[in-house]
Amino acid sequence: MNEIIVEGRRIGIKHRPFIIAEMSGNHNQSLERALNIVEAAAKAGAHALKIQTYTADTMTLDIENPEFRIEDKESLWQGNTLYKLYQEAYTPWEWHKPIFDRCIELGMVPFSTPFDETAVDFLEELRVPMYKIASFENNDIPLIKKVASTGKPMIISTGMATVAELDETVRAAREAGCKDLILLKCTSTYPANPENTNISTIPHMKDLFNCQVGLSDHTLGTGVAVGSVALGATVIEKHFTLSRLDGGVDSAFSMEPQEMENLVVETERAWQALGKITYGPTEKEKASLKYRRSIYVAKDIKIGEIFTKDNIKIIRPGYGLEPKYYDELLGNNAKQDITRGTPLTFKDIF
Repeated sequence: MNEIIVEGRRIGIKHRPFIIAEMSGNHNQSLERALNIVEAAAKAGAHALKIQTYTADTMTLDIENPEFRIEDKESLWQGNTLYKLYQEAYTPWEWHKPIFDRCIELGMVPFSTPFDETAVDFLEELRVPMYKIASFENNDIPLIKKVASTGKPMIISTGMATVAELDETVRAAREAGCKDLILLKCTSTYPANPENTNISTIPHMKDLFNCQVGLSDHTLGTGVAVGSVALGATVIEKHFTLSRLDGGVDSAFSMEPQEMENLVVETERAWQALGKITYGPTEKEKASLKYRRSIYVAKDIKIGEIFTKDNIKIIRPGYGLEPKYYDELLGNNAKQDITRGTPLTFKDIF
């Protein structure tokens, strides 16, 4: 897959995973808190910070009908209307520039998820370097075409989408001008269970759509993300907050700063461990070869004496003959006197 360059950062299988801290509504309607989240994400080592660009009116209608209300008893937002939820969670548009400016100051890539065409126009004014399409909008073909027409890299979460729907989405994006596309395997439950995450889809999705694939991860902890890197994920997105105890619409499934720092470290380790297909000792392992097992004299042996299981043994270190010769040596005669602790070699045998 071709690498993608965003603000000087290279994204691809040859580079360490690109870690995105998603602020979402964890600012709790405080710009000061939002800026503190930016600073904590940068300190933790995240490479990018993402927000969301919408208002309640661009997301839904202010209606109390049952279909506009969240009734799922397992939902974090049960009892809310969609309108009220988005009123609580949205990031005021006038905050975008100070948030983005702080990201740039701290060396992170700032970008956003637009939820309608007005948001795209607004983000273009702010010169965002890339865009994200949320799972719930991955079927909004007009929005996808609008974002793709900017020519900037696009990240699209794939939650809930069938293969046919993803094919339509990817085709629409590419035909509208998107040349740099990353799909994120995503499970759209909040939080998500590891058992329902199915990261084995990542290499299949990469081959199917011929693009980079990452993970939008709503599980708790780092295990799923680390596993996804082993399967080829180049991007990891996690919701991020200062403290889950502070509350907020997304706090229950968001990472705290120390967890984000661990994520950055452990996913990079997983990426480093991928390496290449190789057998035999690596350069670093060659020094350890001397500690493998080999055949040694375990008791003093006189010339002509027979080698037995009592006087030769397979032990560490590895300076003697390889263990595969052991059975052949048994019953043979010693060519010379050999003292205990001597590595056995072919010159010791008649």
